[in-house]
Amino acid sequence: MKKLIAITALALSLFSQPALAEQQDYKFDPNHTEVIFSYRHLGMSRAYAGFKKVTGVVKIDKEKPENSVIDVTIDPNSIDTGIDVFDDHLKAPDFFDTAAHKAITYKSTKVEKLSEKKFKVTGDLTIKGNTKPVMLDVTFIVDQPHPMGAFNPKYKDVQVAAFSAKAELKRSEFGMGKYVPATSDEVEIIIETEMFRQ
Repeated sequence: MKKLIAITALALSLFSQPALAEQQDYKFDPNHTEVIFSYRHLGMSRAYAGFKKVTGVVKIDKEKPENSVIDVTIDPNSIDTGIDVFDDHLKAPDFFDTAAHKAITYKSTKVEKLSEKKFKVTGDLTIKGNTKPVMLDVTFIVDQPHPMGAFNPKYKDVQVAAFSAKAELKRSEFGMGKYVPATSDEVEIIIETEMFRQ
């Protein structure tokens, strides 16, 4: 009888323990996600452009950040430079070749925690059929109930996370080396996003 009571007590204690942390899925808020790239134009001013359509899932493991995963898809046809003619120029075969390549993808392969807010993410970036490792410097901003939940029923009980990230790459490594070095080979990537937990 004592043995049965002991086993029962052990089982109850195990079930009463808080659940182990695990990955939580977050999807990008399309209205608050910016993927921008910047380059030096003819050795003079910096030019900026971005993409309007970004989708994907980020799996966040708060207890073990190294288990987190980033999986992003960008529609290169959604490029926006602010100049329609230039958009068409960048969609052509010399650059993104959007007729043949419908997606830009980034899939993380390693996540390293540097501090409470700073992370280094390594992943495979594929542009125009070329895949290269690219490292993101990530700053985690928040993971909290959506601030608009107090004012807008649409956001009640919605959990939101946000982060900023930067990376540098050489466009020539992705088959887009035309006009190098007159226009810089080095391109800076800037990411700002909010994500909803699923």
